[in-house]
Amino acid sequence: MIVVIDGPAGSGKSSTAKAVAANLQIQFLDSGALYRVATLLYLDVNKDLPQFFDTLKESEISFHFKNEKFHAHLNGRDVSDQIRSMEVSEHVSEVASNPDVRAHVNDLMREVVKSDIYIADGRDLGTAVFPDAALKFFMVADLDTRAQRRFQEVKAQGKDVTLEEVKQNIAGRDEKDSNRDSDPLKKADDAILVDTSEMTFEEQVTFISEKIERLISTQKNN
Repeated sequence: MIVVIDGPAGSGKSSTAKAVAANLQIQFLDSGALYRVATLLYLDVNKDLPQFFDTLKESEISFHFKNEKFHAHLNGRDVSDQIRSMEVSEHVSEVASNPDVRAHVNDLMREVVKSDIYIADGRDLGTAVFPDAALKFFMVADLDTRAQRRFQEVKAQGKDVTLEEVKQNIAGRDEKDSNRDSDPLKKADDAILVDTSEMTFEEQVTFISEKIERLISTQKNN
């Protein structure tokens, strides 16, 4: 079974999905992290597109969820912290908007979720990647709230960045993600809207956890 949470950058979908996975003892899939791994590869080849596509096809991207952290690996190397850099953040929308990159990452995700119960977060999971997902959520929050959350996250990693820089980065990603030609960011018609602007983190986790538990209970009874 796959449950998806879509939404714009900084809406809290990734941290919420991780907490829900830990709370319900199910698997977590961070689609954004996979695009960040691809972006890291893009930067490693100095943005040379032909070389990037060849290298992407030859590279092994793997991951696992352990101790409430999503660990991403590129060719056996743990890049979980490296993919959260501001440089990667500034280029991830550019890389993720490429149809060939999206197809590659989507195939990787579809293969992984064929077994077990997963919760995944992204931007187009409910509309393009998993249109038949058992449950779909779309998380939103106002720009200032999202920027403040991401700023605290980046500062906690010891990175030197200003709140305004983070805010501009998120606003730019909103624009790119919503207007890209390939699978733009949008709410699936059957997704449950969750506005986290005025919700505590615990309220977000509880709301989504209860929905999933109800569905799992119903399926078991049937």
